[in-house]
Amino acid sequence: MNTMNTNYSIRDEIRDFWSERAATFDESVGHEIFSEAERKGWQRLIRKHLGEGQGRAALDLACGTAVISHLMHEAGFKVTGLDWSDAMLAQARAKAKKRGTDIRFVSGDAENTMEAKESYDVITNRHLVWTLVDPPSAFREWFSVLKPGGKVLIVDGNMGKETFVKGLQKLWTKLTGKAPASHMKPEMMARHQAIRSRVYFSDTMPAEAIVELLRQAGFDNIVVDRKLSDIHWAQARKMPFLRGLERMVQDRFAICATKPLA
Repeated sequence: MNTMNTNYSIRDEIRDFWSERAATFDESVGHEIFSEAERKGWQRLIRKHLGEGQGRAALDLACGTAVISHLMHEAGFKVTGLDWSDAMLAQARAKAKKRGTDIRFVSGDAENTMEAKESYDVITNRHLVWTLVDPPSAFREWFSVLKPGGKVLIVDGNMGKETFVKGLQKLWTKLTGKAPASHMKPEMMARHQAIRSRVYFSDTMPAEAIVELLRQAGFDNIVVDRKLSDIHWAQARKMPFLRGLERMVQDRFAICATKPLA
């Protein structure tokens, strides 16, 4: 990573950070799926907001190793996974080949997809919005590539919001001198925080702020769904105690929005 290059932008840093995490990405709970209970939770969420695929075209933005892409494929969608990390796409393609799926993968920027206008019935993304440098522009782009009546399903969370578990984690560190268990090494965690400090949602990211930006982009029928406990409980059971407890109390949500028919 050449941070001395004056043309090296925050977007480049985000791409390189996730590229370096690609090889071990699927080892972390909350990234790959490690139980049938979690898989069923995701399938319930997808069908609740998007219905059965029935061959409809779906664009999975920042698809990473294709966890959500495969869930969408299982629901019957014709899926395109887009990511601008070649390392992530390599993992995604290898997984798809192993599973025998026909998911299409393309290299691209979630904020400027270069996909044809009005070419998708649905758009999905998980833990992408917090990384966006320009969400208003990105949402307008997503609006443009959706067909009239198409839907976007965002899964993310207000990770900057303080919780009592964060207080417990700080107390644990103070008493023991040890940081809480993490899926990232300290150096990667520091880079993660440095990136977070420079993106649009650098502090908190309440669902209401996302809803307002979606509305400004032209979306309507916007629904905020916080009933994700089946997914989070299944994940928490696979995590160290404090991380699992934090997963259960965090303000995580799904937001579904519709492009008007006219």
